[in-house]
Amino acid sequence: MISELTELDDLRALERLFADVWERPGEPPIGSDVLTALANSGNYVVGAHQDGRLVGGLVGWLGGLPDHLHLHSHILGVVAGGQARGLGFDLKQHQRTWCLDRGVNVIEWTFDPLVRRNAYFNLNKLGAEASSYLINLYGEMRDGINAGEETDRLLISWRLDSPKVKEAAEGKPHDPASEDLQRWRIDTVLSVGDGGEPVPGSSAARVVTCQVPEDIVALRRSDPQLARAWRMAVRKALTSAFDAGYQVTGVTRTGWYVLERG
Repeated sequence: MISELTELDDLRALERLFADVWERPGEPPIGSDVLTALANSGNYVVGAHQDGRLVGGLVGWLGGLPDHLHLHSHILGVVAGGQARGLGFDLKQHQRTWCLDRGVNVIEWTFDPLVRRNAYFNLNKLGAEASSYLINLYGEMRDGINAGEETDRLLISWRLDSPKVKEAAEGKPHDPASEDLQRWRIDTVLSVGDGGEPVPGSSAARVVTCQVPEDIVALRRSDPQLARAWRMAVRKALTSAFDAGYQVTGVTRTGWYVLERG
């Protein structure tokens, strides 16, 4: 069950859940005092319970007034384990309905472009768009997942009433069509080499692709130097593509961003 949280005990439980998910014991990424202020000022603070246990949460707040009203979706966390499978999608759909009921038609958030599963979730399963690349947005991180990493992010824009988003809400993800990828002349701006290293390419075609490694979180722990090389390579590839007029139109399950120009 997904519901808005307003009681202090529930908000403290949400604070602990976020600390566990981000591996920051004693230093949660958002505190119960801030959660209380957000909840009591009409913003979006929800939790998901299964069998009486808090297993997920999602927090956002309104911004962009007066010209660009939107909800900034700041943090989503779900406990590990099969019982919470699909909960991230359910939380985002709850958030979408909450916004539409209040006349808010856009939700924005950021994510690490190196995290393949999040790219697929945001761009394909939800039908969102990647509008810009933000370099080291939050500075160097200290949590157990991103420690020591610069925080490059893609800015996501989720247009809640678009046909693409409506279809995605019905369980029809927008995977790049394999027949189109085979038919078009495509350049590869970045790919994974035989040793797992980033291999730069070219970007002259109307459609280009950019690959990211399979599991950047594991790579940060096993080979921080290589993970750093990937950060710099993806930064250069995607910022150059955006500057040249490309837009991200999707991502494959195998970790290839598809970018189109014109």
